[in-house]
Amino acid sequence: MINEVFVGKPKTVGDKNATNPLDKEWESAIFKEPVTGKVWVGETGLDGDGQADLKNHGGPEKAIFTYPSEHYTYFHNEYGLTAMKAGGMGENLSLSNMLEKDVCIGDIYEIGEAVIQVSQPRQPCWKPARRHKRKDLALLIQDSGKTGWYFRVLQEGFISAGENLKLVDRLAPEWTIENCNHVMHFDKENIERAAALAACEWLAISWKNTFIKRVEDKKLSTGK
Repeated sequence: MINEVFVGKPKTVGDKNATNPLDKEWESAIFKEPVTGKVWVGETGLDGDGQADLKNHGGPEKAIFTYPSEHYTYFHNEYGLTAMKAGGMGENLSLSNMLEKDVCIGDIYEIGEAVIQVSQPRQPCWKPARRHKRKDLALLIQDSGKTGWYFRVLQEGFISAGENLKLVDRLAPEWTIENCNHVMHFDKENIERAAALAACEWLAISWKNTFIKRVEDKKLSTGK
């Protein structure tokens, strides 16, 4: 179920004269606010949402960033990051009862008037670390597997908090978000798995390219 819907435009925060790098001036759209009522979901994202770094964020394959609300308890208990709460990772959708082990690349869901499809896990960047002033937060997110994931939009329409995601089709049950994260970050020498994941039709092109390059580099290094 969608607990909350969040949107936000890029804004500049921090102090350009700060001595602590985590306090210096920077621009991001990670600071999102909850939406009340219906919000339009278009091909490249939610109405009222935006990204500061269009090279690494946004676009049709990253139209909607989704994060399980249950994960915040983990970061509270394990690392004392008690100020983190829903919306704190910059997510558009805060969900409950859906985790990385339950969601697969290519899964198609109906939600409100929209139809959306899982495209890739989120690859943690430095911005949550800046927001929450924890330098190693990206690595903690990656190593925990609590990354969240992205949806592409197959059918535009209005959605709202409180609505359920209805699974319409599961096209690649082997490739849970959890399994994809494992291949990307931990099982890096398993070229067979990398090649198999690269061949998944519904995986976002940026992730495909990463695995294709990994396979090609391994072939060059081994001469096979």
